[in-house]
Amino acid sequence: MTPPHLLDPDLREAARRLIATGRLRAESDPELYRTAVKGATALAQFFRAELGWRLEVHEVAELVRLHKRRADVPDDRGPHLPRDGRATQTAPTEVLVLVCLVCEQLWRRPRVTLRELLQAVAQVCAAEAPTGRLPQFRIVASDGTGKKEARESRRHLVDALKLLVAEGSLTVDADLDRAVTDEDSDLVVTASRDRLAAKFSSLSPTLLGLDDLSPQAHAAALSAESLLDHTAAALDEPAGGPTRDERRLKALRRLVDDPATDPHDDAAQTTAYLHTLTGRERALSVVACLGLAATVRRDWWQITDPTGLGSGIDFPQGRRTERQAALALLAELPRRADPTGPLPLTEVTALFQRHRDDLPRWAAAYDRRLPALARAATAELIQAGLLTADPDLTDHWHPTPGIYLWRTHLRHPPRSVPAAPGSSPPPPRRTQDRQELNP
Repeated sequence: MTPPHLLDPDLREAARRLIATGRLRAESDPELYRTAVKGATALAQFFRAELGWRLEVHEVAELVRLHKRRADVPDDRGPHLPRDGRATQTAPTEVLVLVCLVCEQLWRRPRVTLRELLQAVAQVCAAEAPTGRLPQFRIVASDGTGKKEARESRRHLVDALKLLVAEGSLTVDADLDRAVTDEDSDLVVTASRDRLAAKFSSLSPTLLGLDDLSPQAHAAALSAESLLDHTAAALDEPAGGPTRDERRLKALRRLVDDPATDPHDDAAQTTAYLHTLTGRERALSVVACLGLAATVRRDWWQITDPTGLGSGIDFPQGRRTERQAALALLAELPRRADPTGPLPLTEVTALFQRHRDDLPRWAAAYDRRLPALARAATAELIQAGLLTADPDLTDHWHPTPGIYLWRTHLRHPPRSVPAAPGSSPPPPRRTQDRQELNP
């Protein structure tokens, strides 16, 4: 076995941030940016050798970019729209299409007003909508277009701009939220062409000929290393299955990019890569190089970042009601009669109702809305790799073996005891849920 390229401990934080966000910017992460620029050669060698990912340093744009490409793209992953200062929901398809159209317009004109951008995008969509290549995008209420549809179109464009502002590709000189409600408001959008050029992580979609491929083959084509590998014949799995290097890249990418990995999810006819001595040792070495913590079972790998730097998931440290509900559900999952059996919404709702019977003030905001709390709690566990959604049944989930790795104790405040005459009441005591990872 060829030992993995060891990563300097001083570069671990920069590497984890690059894995989580794909980029380091001088204005938002000055220290990590300088560290990554100084150690660019070592970082590029590590990502290329162990994960097959390409690292680029754009000093003119003050950007370090990691191009992550996976043929097995997670279907629950994507940019999240900011709402009230925090990301809440995944951006819909319409917003993602508008992100591409906005980048196209700003590449031609790096500085443009919002009104001009709206008109340009509307013209492109109007020309392509009859062929089905682009969705309709109407921004003015007229015959056949109501005010609600026009406002929704403006909202989608504003969401697209917010995503690009958050990643540092462009800036605006006024409040974007106001542009949704006030049709007369205008602002100036300024883009960095150098950063727009760094967005491309795959080969040209035009050269790849995606129109001639089925949608199921698009991810594999976009992650191909060369134009010779993207054809329909090349995308078909060979009779012998994936090669050892392909299995290694797939397994290691999941370990560093996902909160949990199923070692049996291997298309090879032989022993799963993570079950081989070589694969296990190499995977643990790569995880250790990045400063991540791995908890390993024969049927499950759970990966955590103790610092929280390389992951957008801060569960289970959160104190919000939704995460408290997720912890309460996690505590119950291993104790079910069939821990790995299907988990319907009604069972989760009944569990939370029992907790509310004991603590009526808990989750008061979800009074008579416990199904909404149940969906929010299961969403937290899905992000942590502890539940998977049933593809066929709505509001049904399946626990993963990761539920056995967590030991959760729910501690409630002590019930009040009548005080003795003349004694002062004790100060209120605040307790919170405690959770820890099983050894």
